[in-house]
Amino acid sequence: MNAHEVKLAADFEAASREQWLALVDKAIKGADFEKKLISKTEDGLRVEPIYVRGDALPASDGEMPGVAPFTRGTSASPKGLGWDIRQFHSGSDPDTVNRAILEDLAGGANSIALHIASPGSSGLSLTEDALSKSLNGVLLDYAGVALVAGENAAPAAKKLIALWNEKGISSEHRRGHFNIDPLGTLAAGGSLGTPIEENLASAAGLVKTAQDMSGVTAMLADGVHYHNSGATEAQELGAMLATLTAYLRALAEHGIAPSAALPKIAVALAVDADQFLGLAKLRAARRLVWRVGEACGVGQSARSLNITAVTSWRMMTKRDPWTNILRTTIATAGAVLGGADAIVVLPFTYALGQTDSFTRRVARNIQIVLQEESNLGRVVDPAGGSWYIERLTDSLAHKAWAVFQEIEAKGGMAVALRSGFVQDEIEKSAEARAKAVATGRIEVTGVSAFPLLGDDGVNVEPWSGGIPASSNPAVSVKRLKAERLGAPFEALRDKADAHQAKTGKTADVFLASIGAVIDHTLRSTWVKNYLAAGGLNALTSDGYKDAEDAAVAFKASGAATACICSSDALYAEHAEAAAKALKASGAKLVLMAGRPGDSEAALRAAGVDQFLVAGADAVATLAGLQVKLGIAG
Repeated sequence: MNAHEVKLAADFEAASREQWLALVDKAIKGADFEKKLISKTEDGLRVEPIYVRGDALPASDGEMPGVAPFTRGTSASPKGLGWDIRQFHSGSDPDTVNRAILEDLAGGANSIALHIASPGSSGLSLTEDALSKSLNGVLLDYAGVALVAGENAAPAAKKLIALWNEKGISSEHRRGHFNIDPLGTLAAGGSLGTPIEENLASAAGLVKTAQDMSGVTAMLADGVHYHNSGATEAQELGAMLATLTAYLRALAEHGIAPSAALPKIAVALAVDADQFLGLAKLRAARRLVWRVGEACGVGQSARSLNITAVTSWRMMTKRDPWTNILRTTIATAGAVLGGADAIVVLPFTYALGQTDSFTRRVARNIQIVLQEESNLGRVVDPAGGSWYIERLTDSLAHKAWAVFQEIEAKGGMAVALRSGFVQDEIEKSAEARAKAVATGRIEVTGVSAFPLLGDDGVNVEPWSGGIPASSNPAVSVKRLKAERLGAPFEALRDKADAHQAKTGKTADVFLASIGAVIDHTLRSTWVKNYLAAGGLNALTSDGYKDAEDAAVAFKASGAATACICSSDALYAEHAEAAAKALKASGAKLVLMAGRPGDSEAALRAAGVDQFLVAGADAVATLAGLQVKLGIAG
């Protein structure tokens, strides 16, 4: 041992897992360890409460960045400031888009994601004039252009190449991504106007054209479509990998070897507010792409893999959208720590409609702060070596590989989409997650948890309508159903707002809180938030000493609905009397917060019409209450 080395725990006997478990059992008072402290991801991956040296993966021991399988990154040292700050631009007027692009580039963005109109989507018109005007004044040998063009990706790429030629930008100085992804476009939109084979042939031509453009990729294996439709992390990775494999096969059929094809296929993945899963997903993605490349005999080509991380659309909310700033910041940190090459942060009002100068500035500043003030990009794979992260990455990679193999067993991605297998599997995951949101196991801040009634101060122009999809498509499949997590609750809020606008009155529920604040505050606070998630306004107080006082206050409130709130002990003493008194005072609907237990029959006989309980389907419950209150039919 080095003479200067100090071992802080040298004088202490190493603690065993058994000793730790004994202390844990004492802390949780004999509760089931598995149920109490072990959590699982939506893919069923086990997450321990603590990780120790014995959890280290032998395969990752000593693994370094820049070395296959590239789990820890494709480079041994940071690239510049770490990643590319990419700003998304969508608009139909080239001059307006141009002003926004120049403002963002001057404000710190490095590249742009440019939306081009295509069937089922809005954006810039597919003309050289529109593209040229929107990019006027942009230093195209510095700022990369990533096309978001759906079915029109190939023709849009040709126009971008023409613009590069016009500007005299040499091949080695071109920066961009054509993002041709016919399978992803088919899955997201449900149809293609031209056959898949024709799309792939066109893509192959552009892959050949881009061979001498070191800073350009032609195709995209996009997992974001699947994420936004409800895919788990493993399903998103599996779909991405199956898509990439399908493109490698198609390009090989057009005479492009995997060694030339793989560097021209970019990857896009979503990152959400689960920071650790986000970074593990990106780490697993590199390892998975390397594995496919290795099977093709070109594993080292995976070194050129370019991953764009896009902050999750499905996690964003329309209500209290300011909370989206927190979500996207956490997601961005996960993407950075996971080693994304470029990050697109959706502005916090993106779910509501068109973005403006302020919302775009907030989006890019999230990245700038993490990059230039927090210096997160100056360390390659900072999470590497963590027993937890390495285990999570490994488990996720294995699960994703199993999903990939399932798709391959169905005949590959194109066949699996045609049969609806991929869509059906993702739909099952989406339904399970929606149930978790509705029952409170997953909380959406500002929507299902801590909702803010009233005006949140955000008003934006809605997105414009897109180009209609072809009425006579060449190929059709079951369309992916994209939905945000908070959408069911937001639909309830919309109904409540419409009712208030029509009647001029809020939908009030009087809280008959019995006892002192300390007695009822737990349930009063819970039920206030619970009702607000459905647009119902709780009339609160410090509490009432007994049923008579509560009934008098209820009658004076002008409300027609009341909810009894208190502790179990005071329920036993006052709940039945409160229900009777409220009914006698004109309450058309009497609710009670909490489970009735053995007293349910007596409470119902006294006048309680419905019990509000945690863990039940809140969307269904609140929808039913809206009907009873005359808000919805």
